[in-house]
Amino acid sequence: MSQRRTQLLTAIPPVAMMLLVIWQVGLGHPWGKHPMSNGNVIGWTIFLWLIYLRLMTVKLVTEVRPGELFVAMRGLWRAQRIPWSSVQSARQVTFNPVRDWGGYGIRSTVKGKAYIASGTEGAQLELSGGALLLVGSQKAAELVRAINRQRR
Repeated sequence: MSQRRTQLLTAIPPVAMMLLVIWQVGLGHPWGKHPMSNGNVIGWTIFLWLIYLRLMTVKLVTEVRPGELFVAMRGLWRAQRIPWSSVQSARQVTFNPVRDWGGYGIRSTVKGKAYIASGTEGAQLELSGGALLLVGSQKAAELVRAINRQRR
């Protein structure tokens, strides 16, 4: 699923609530058998728009640093630092975010953990103990080369 499509699907709840505000508050037509108060409709609409805007500003940040790989979903979750000593191998992979990892974001499955913001390429690291860590990247080959340089 493309990032644009994800943004559009994520916008459905706040847009629907905005339409409800127009219908109920603006035009004076209560919606449903037991309608929410106008204050609640407005409050929920504001809340959903704030959540939507927050999600649209989240950014995957990956930094190859001396001694560690730094991965974070800025604006959503704290960072993970992976010391080079725990990385057994790194390779470029192509994947399907929904089929292989259950979607975008920070995903944990039985096979490992994934940080996916968009796209279908990334660096897959095999960590000590056999766990996998997938880091989605628009420049996967470059990321894998940088990781392998640091590991030596």
